[in-house]
Amino acid sequence: MKNFEKYKPYPAISLPDRQWPSRTITQAPEWCSVDLRDGNQALEVPMNLEQKLIFFQKLVDVGFKTIEIGFPAASDTEYDFTRYLIDNNLIPDDVTIQVLTQSRQHIIEKTFEALRGCKNAVVHLYNSTSTLHRDVVFKMDRAQVIELAQSGARLVAEIAAKDTCGTNFTFEYSPESFTGTEIDFAVEICDAVCDVWQPTPTKKVIINLPATVEMSTPNIYADMIEYYCRHTRYRNSVIVSLHTHNDRGTGVAATEMGLLAGADRVEGTLFGNGERTGNVDIITVALNIFTQGIDPQLDISDINDLVESYERANRMSVHPRHPYAGKLVYTAFSGSHQDAINKGMSKMKESQMSDWAVPYLPIDPQDVGRSYDPIIRINSQSGKGGVAYILEQFYGLHLPRQVQQTFSQLVTKVSDQRQAELKPDEIHDLFFANYVNVTTPLELKSYRETMDDDQHVNMSAVINDHGVEKTISGSGNGLLDAFCEALRQYLNSKLEITAYQEHALERGSTSKAITYVQIQNGGSKLYVGSGVSSNISKSSLRAVVSAVNQMLAAKK
Repeated sequence: MKNFEKYKPYPAISLPDRQWPSRTITQAPEWCSVDLRDGNQALEVPMNLEQKLIFFQKLVDVGFKTIEIGFPAASDTEYDFTRYLIDNNLIPDDVTIQVLTQSRQHIIEKTFEALRGCKNAVVHLYNSTSTLHRDVVFKMDRAQVIELAQSGARLVAEIAAKDTCGTNFTFEYSPESFTGTEIDFAVEICDAVCDVWQPTPTKKVIINLPATVEMSTPNIYADMIEYYCRHTRYRNSVIVSLHTHNDRGTGVAATEMGLLAGADRVEGTLFGNGERTGNVDIITVALNIFTQGIDPQLDISDINDLVESYERANRMSVHPRHPYAGKLVYTAFSGSHQDAINKGMSKMKESQMSDWAVPYLPIDPQDVGRSYDPIIRINSQSGKGGVAYILEQFYGLHLPRQVQQTFSQLVTKVSDQRQAELKPDEIHDLFFANYVNVTTPLELKSYRETMDDDQHVNMSAVINDHGVEKTISGSGNGLLDAFCEALRQYLNSKLEITAYQEHALERGSTSKAITYVQIQNGGSKLYVGSGVSSNISKSSLRAVVSAVNQMLAAKK
């Protein structure tokens, strides 16, 4: 690819004794949703007041205790939304709203005006600190950028101190474009802001270290977080917050590594909406934590409802392969995957295991409100395990392995011919049409049995062969053996049953039974058939006839 020389590699952080790689995440971080600010500003059509109110309530229902609702000084819509929430008492007492402000006097003053009367609020102050912004956008040196941040911090503290409404304010500072800032300077400016705010272990401030633009591999971001945590003079008095974007597609990884590196808090959005390639997806991070046996402290038990709320408010779609939430993430088309899932689900059921352990499924779909029904879907890539799973889960049919093998070949052929997925009812109908109570060219019309002793049976049967009725008879050790002997004589064959299985039908009429048989005709070729009847003897005889009809059809 041309022009790669114009890009320079991101510099590594000198942290030879880094500790984060050997740590594990043991608890959920503090969560802050920025859907209504960072997410909303990235929409082609931003949410209106009604949509924002509905989405705000959904975030509260999920369990977010901090929700960034907007940039009140940026527009009348943002200001009015803030006031509407406060004036109509729509903010629960245990929920804190967060608002964003630049380090500029009139913007800070407008922000506090919007918050008047609020019970709990985070005032989120930011200014850009990266070398690129300092040189190109603001044309400031380090000292000037520090003064800009401190002047904003002083004004925030002064106005908050004059509040007469009893608002519980928390201050937050972001060195915007943290990932483009020299790490020593990032520590210096954050500490300079803390010098103004004077946080304590009982009155902490939030230091948010955003990957405003994701510029490196996530391990370097983690190094930067650990470097800050180890070098700030205020570690015991600050809440270290992460705010990653996804420009390189590793926002989730960067967040998880940042938590390992010492961060306490995560800002992000549902399903990753945000500028460019988006913010970190909080749902994915939370469910990743969930898979490790840790309570994420968010209620994601109805992920379909979350997807619907997100898509309605944002006018965007969740990708079918989106982690945990996509329509196809609990679905397997591959035959080997289907077989493994089928066996795993059976093992869980049989052993009544308490620990989740199913191949290819990192979580139990039911834990997020999804059903087992779409886990396995059938197309030309599917195998016998998937087909068997569908018939068992939807129709209570327990196909023996030999029947699975034969039938799956037919399913693959039909799906390939149609160039389409086969739905459960189509698979069921295909099985019954080809293997169950097959009456062409032979059909069992009636039969009669007599017993010479406790084991020896004589039987005669009336069959329809290509429309002509024939009477056949045979003897054997049981009805089925006698019937096979009669067919051997009639067909002049070496017919032999090599496998047999039966069970009661679990769905629909429980008075019926289904029988599966596999037969051989003196060679290596095997044929399967099935019979259904309220009488087990009849279902067995019908299964043999169905298999014989498969054998006769193969001779043509």
